[in-house]
Formats: sequence, C-alpha cells, structure tokens
Amino acid sequence: MTPVADNAGGPRSAVAHAPATPSASLMANLRQELQRFTPFTQMDSADIDYFLRHSKQNYFSPQEVILEPSSGAVTEIHFIRRGAVTVARYTADMPDGAFQYEPGDLFPLSAALAARAVSAPYRAVQDTFVLTLSASVMHQLAQQSSVFADFLKSRIQKFLDLSRQALQRAYSSQTLSEQSLETTLGELIRGQPVCCAPDTPLREALQAIHQKHIGSILVVDANRQVVGILTRHDVVDRVALAQVALESPIAQVMVQPVRALTTEHTAQDAALLMARHSIRHVPVTRDGRIAGILSERDLFALQRVSLQALSATARVCADTPALQLVAKQIGRFARNLLGQGVQARQLTALISHLNDVLTERLLVLKAHQHQIDLRSLCWLALGSEGRGEQTIATDQDNALILPDTTQGSEREAARAFARDVNVALDTLGFPLCKGGIMAGQPACCLTLGEWRARFSGWIDHGAPADLLNASIYFDFRVLAGDAHLAGVLRVEVAQAARQTPRFLKQLALNALTRKAPLNWLGGIETDEHGAIDLKLQGTALFVEAARVYALAHGVAATSTRGRFEAIGDALGIPKHEHEAWTGAFEFLQMLRLRVQLDAGSVSGNPNHLRLAILNDIDRRILKETFRVGHSLQQRLHLDYSR
Repeated sequence: MTPVADNAGGPRSAVAHAPATPSASLMANLRQELQRFTPFTQMDSADIDYFLRHSKQNYFSPQEVILEPSSGAVTEIHFIRRGAVTVARYTADMPDGAFQYEPGDLFPLSAALAARAVSAPYRAVQDTFVLTLSASVMHQLAQQSSVFADFLKSRIQKFLDLSRQALQRAYSSQTLSEQSLETTLGELIRGQPVCCAPDTPLREALQAIHQKHIGSILVVDANRQVVGILTRHDVVDRVALAQVALESPIAQVMVQPVRALTTEHTAQDAALLMARHSIRHVPVTRDGRIAGILSERDLFALQRVSLQALSATARVCADTPALQLVAKQIGRFARNLLGQGVQARQLTALISHLNDVLTERLLVLKAHQHQIDLRSLCWLALGSEGRGEQTIATDQDNALILPDTTQGSEREAARAFARDVNVALDTLGFPLCKGGIMAGQPACCLTLGEWRARFSGWIDHGAPADLLNASIYFDFRVLAGDAHLAGVLRVEVAQAARQTPRFLKQLALNALTRKAPLNWLGGIETDEHGAIDLKLQGTALFVEAARVYALAHGVAATSTRGRFEAIGDALGIPKHEHEAWTGAFEFLQMLRLRVQLDAGSVSGNPNHLRLAILNDIDRRILKETFRVGHSLQQRLHLDYSR
C-alpha cells in the first residue's frame, strides 16, 4: 500500500507522502470530482473540503488485499477514485458470491460504524486509487453534516431518493402534473373551507355554494367538528327531486357520516378513499377539528385521467367492451404518476386497485349473465394481485372457493362462470395464466373442504416441486363474494404452516434456487442481450423470502412491504435493515414499470431490462439492490438450510 500524490484529478508517480496542505486548485478539482457521487452531491462544500483535508490517498495493486477479517476492527473507510474492489464471502454450505465496489463507492461502512472487523477479504481488482478517512473523522463529519449522517444510516434509501428524482425529471415532459402523492394533506389544503351550522337554512347554504363557486359545504358543530356535508352532486336527489323546502335546515339533507382524513394522511390516502367510496370531496381535520377540504379536482386537476374517474367509470360499465376502454387508460394514468415521482409502492397499489375495480365489475356482469349469486362463493386473487403489487404487464392468477354444500350441477355452473371471467380478463389485458392457475380450471374451483385438504397436503406432505408451483396460493386475498370462506381457510393455513418446520424449510430451499445476477467479481451478470429478468432474478428474491418469514411468524399481511415490516419486528432486525429490503424490492418494481410503460423489454418479455438504458445512478442502485437481495437470501439460508 503506497501513498501517492495527485494533481488535477490524475495519478502521478508514487512519492513518500501526499501534500500536507492541498493547493486551492487541487482542492477544487477533488471537490468537483466527489460532487458527482452520493452523498457528496448534496453536501455543503465546506463539509466536502473537511473530508478531503482529513483523507489520504492510497494505491493498491491488482489482487492486493485492502482489508481482511484478521485485520481487526475497522478504523478507516475508503472512497474509490479509480479502479475497483471486490469482496467475496464463502461458507462451507453455501458459496456467497462477490460484490464489486466501483468509483464513487465508500466502503466498508457497516463495519466502520459498528467498530468491528470485516467478514471477508476486500481485494483490489485492478490498479486502484482510494481516499482513506479515519473512522473517528467519519464520526465527526457525521456530526456536522446531516446529509453524510443520513447516508451512513440508510445508504440504499438515499440512492432510491436520487433515482426517483432522476425518474421524475425524465418523465416530467410526459405528464401534466408535478404533485406527489406522498404529499401530506396538511401541505395541500389551502385556506379555510366554507362551513355552516346544522340549523342553517338550505337556501343560505346553497347561495354560499353558488356565490363562492365551490363544490360543497361542510356542516360543523360548535367545536368545529364535521357532522355532515352537502355537495352540488347531492342537491339533485336530496333537495330538488325530494322537493325539500329551501327553508329547511341543512341537517335534514346533509350526507352523514362524513368520510374524513387528517392532515397527516397523504394525497394517496385521499385518492384511494375517493375511489373506493365514489366520493369527490374529503374533509381534512387537525386534532379532530376541520382544517380544510380536498376535492378530487384538487388532487388531479392537471391530469388528463384521474383515479376516481377511472374507478367510477369502471363501476358503471355495462359490458366487457366498455371495461376494455377503461383498461387501456390505466397505462396512461400510470405514466402520469411516474412523472410525479410516485414511488413503486404507491403506484402498484393504485394499479392493483384499478385492476380490482375492473375485475369486480366484470364479476358482477358475468354473474348476472350466468345467474350466479356472488354471495354464495368466494373469488380469490392470488400472486401479485393477491399481494396488491401488480405492474402493467401481469397475467391473471385467481381461484374460487365454493361452500361445502355445493352440488355437482352447481359446481359445473360455477366453473362455467369462472371460465367466462378468465376469458374476459384476457381481453382486458390480463393474459391467461400459462400454469393454469385460474378459477375456471377444476384444480382452482374447489369447495372449502377441498381447499383445506389441498393446503394440508402441501404443508404436510408436499414435495419441493409441488411447493414451487403452489407458493403463490399462499398470497390469496378476497376480491368478491363470501369473505368468511377465505377467513376460515387463512386461519387454518397460518396455524398449520407455523407448526410444520419441514414445510417452511422446503419453501425456503425453493426460494434459494433463484439467485441474484451477480458474477464472481460482484458485477451484474447479463444474458446474451445484455439484459436481466427483473422479476425472476429480482423481485422474486424478496417476495419469496418475505412469504417464508411471514408464514413462519404468523404474519397476516400479504404484501411484501407489509410482511417485511412485520417480520423485522418479529426477528428483532434493525429498522434500517428491513427498510433496505423494502427499498430494494420497490426499486425493482419501479424498473419493471418503466420497462413496461416504455415498451423497452427484450424479446417480448415485459420484465427483461437492458442495462445499457440505465443511467449511472440506477446502475449503482441496481447493483446495491442485488447485494441486499443476496444478503437477505443468506439470512434465509442460515435460518432454514441447516
């Protein structure tokens, strides 16, 4: 390891020591170089200069060991200026692939923060120049720079923030709105809403609506608590058609109870509330008292397509062709939201909600055609739909639970109904499942007792191959019909899974058959097209690990995020670690959405991504994401493979 001097950003021949006091021009060049990388892009110049003044430059030749477990507790961190460093871990049971650090990376942060030794050797891959900073100075810099401190605590979240910002800029020319659905309602509401007392005459309330050009008036009590609402839409049926005298108090016709949210809720919460209950106005409260009101127009005033409008239209569609028109608009709606910088979790939740509305309406239409009473059965969503994590390009996975009293003719009628629904869903853009996991198939249209026996067989006697195909059934969610049938099944399945270690081990071993696409040097390994499969090589790693831990710990949540949050507490894992799992999963989901919306997939596969289309930030976070996935799989291996 040889200290070297550097001038204007380029290496020179080796000398005994770096300059004790860097020149102004050298500091300026180095500062500019560091500002290309996270976290320096967001740090004050004075804090960057502090980093530079207290660091030294070192050179490592190819294959030279920089750090290893026998070196003891880490006392320094390194910033790579040129070259590359790889770290490889190997265990007797499971060779743990390498991870490669590139220019702009800082390492080993976790070991330095914990003041422990590294767990594997760090080795230079080529001629490598690094800036080395002592751990004590690192802690001092963290005290004076909140940006640097936040980066040390949650590095992957910082990368995700930068990626989301870059994505928003890229799509800003394609959307008419800049509002983020993450914004709290307290930030969105403007001014005081128009309110009146319950005994206010209707004439006075309607005059206020007309004169102020507003869509609604809130009815509040003496403590400014909302007790009702009257909108322009309500006037027709509640006042005009009902022939209510205008001298009557507004309390006689107001809508109650009122669905309200607090200032701490987000725009996404308001959007979903409006869509689910077909309302156009949401009162916003602070400490129980009215603080403002938000309209559907406020949320999506600049959007061509809105969540509420799509939901409302889908709910009144009279036939399948009408639903097809709504389905085509979902892609444009998703593109608009991408332009707002909406996170993958929110975007997939909104897409899943719209898909639910489409499917629910289709079920109603087909049930009417087949003279089926939906209350007599239970339609289940499985897989990504069951988890509420659907992307734009997704096939259908569904099933049907019938009562145990179902007779032969009733079963055949239910299957015919389900087959018709499956075919119609295909025309809406949800391709038929290649594996045949659809309610119209005999194996997926069973009575409650038959489903009990099937899950019991998987849990008690299922072979690894059986469980590989059956795993998505464990993500079931009720979409329509008698929810009690699914509730009984869920309780029994959860209890049986927790009490059967063999089943959990086989499920874990199946999950470990998928590997993060990292080569032996720790770089991203692609196929002959320079691409990777974001689903099979990416999101599946997180989905399957979350499912195993959720079943093992009795977690009721079906979403991957919900499962990670719950099992993090159950396993006693630091918050930043399970947040990294969630962040990595959602970044991969966002990449899948981008590929599908931009039609940039390879060979018709909507989940294949060419690495060449990614910017520098996204390539870095993608590799970090795979490292996080690999680490999660290592934990799964240690917990279940021994």
